[in-house]
Amino acid sequence: MISIYFVAAFWFLAAVLSTIVANRLKISMALMEIIVGALIGFAAYKLNLSERLTLNADWLKFCAGVGAILLTFLAGAELSPDSMKTKLKEVSVIGLVGFFAPFIGCSLIAYYLVGWNMQASLLCGIALSTTSMAVVYAVMLEYGFNKTEYGKGILGACFVNDLGTVIGLGLIFAPFTFRTIVFLAATVLLIVVLPYITKFLIQHFAHKTAEIRAKWILFVLLSMGVLALWSDSEPVLPAYIIGMILARTMEKDGHFVRRLRTLTVGFLTPLYFLRAGALVSLPALIAAPFIFLLLFGGKVFSKIFGLYPTIRRFRFHKKERWNYNFKKYTKERWYYTLLMSTGLTFGTISALYGLSHNIITQEQYSLIVGVVIASAVIPTLIANKFFLPKHLLEQPVLDDQAPDKDDIKAKL
Repeated sequence: MISIYFVAAFWFLAAVLSTIVANRLKISMALMEIIVGALIGFAAYKLNLSERLTLNADWLKFCAGVGAILLTFLAGAELSPDSMKTKLKEVSVIGLVGFFAPFIGCSLIAYYLVGWNMQASLLCGIALSTTSMAVVYAVMLEYGFNKTEYGKGILGACFVNDLGTVIGLGLIFAPFTFRTIVFLAATVLLIVVLPYITKFLIQHFAHKTAEIRAKWILFVLLSMGVLALWSDSEPVLPAYIIGMILARTMEKDGHFVRRLRTLTVGFLTPLYFLRAGALVSLPALIAAPFIFLLLFGGKVFSKIFGLYPTIRRFRFHKKERWNYNFKKYTKERWYYTLLMSTGLTFGTISALYGLSHNIITQEQYSLIVGVVIASAVIPTLIANKFFLPKHLLEQPVLDDQAPDKDDIKAKL
């Protein structure tokens, strides 16, 4: 046990240092944790200490996985059905374009320019078609966009984008079996009964000393995660749906949401982001820099060329002119586009699926994961540095869970 405590203490020291550096450089904490994780992984490789990091230890994979599930659940809880109805067309069209543009572009690049076979090229297209719900929500939460109409639109489009990735992976590679039917039926049943059971538990037990709400949510998330894995799906997908189902319930208790965020962002997601960065094989990327740059450029530019015109269609303002308002609206569109160009959770999941099923090789896996991690860092850094729509943070937010104005000013 002493080794587990030692490694855990080391990772949380890295998380503390990441937070300090992120604060000094005024960039997202999640991105800094990924960067620090990659540097730690590279240093461990050079010193022949990679095994000491225990990146594949069951306890670390579990904590990181639960962190991704809870972060995705919280992102889904930001999207109440009422707000989604008003943005259904926007998030659907932008999300689908965000999936198909890089899927087609990266698959063609991998097949015709890099020379991979058809199966590997399609898997590459699937992995690079994703957007990162974990990174986007962490950034939204850090700056306060998660409570704005603008931020909810981005989160909704991210969900549709990743849903397209999951469906594409299933249709092309994973068999549609009886287990899939059971999982879908259980999800539909959960959508119907979960709000009523949760409401009953809150009314009768939530105000006692025991935190039954947190226990109940963790039970539901982990149970659906088990069912998702059993059906060859991913536990992150039902977490987002459960969050949307309970969005109205979560809105009524801001203090509970804050406590759940503290647990997630303070304990679990640092392990998730640091581990994701440490898994990047920098030597593999250095050995094939041209392929890495080609795939990275294919993902980002296909996203931009597909998404920016689409986003402009939905975020066109009649008062827009070649003046200050024009600059503000342009920042909104570019920020939207660049955040949708990120990738992390479903990208690494898709790449790992391809590796474990012998669809891609270890070298191809390292290149794809390297591109996925780079797409989580570089577009978000550019977005926050040059295109942060600060004027949206000055608008009234949707409830009392918004960050304090002094906190917002400090971050800007």
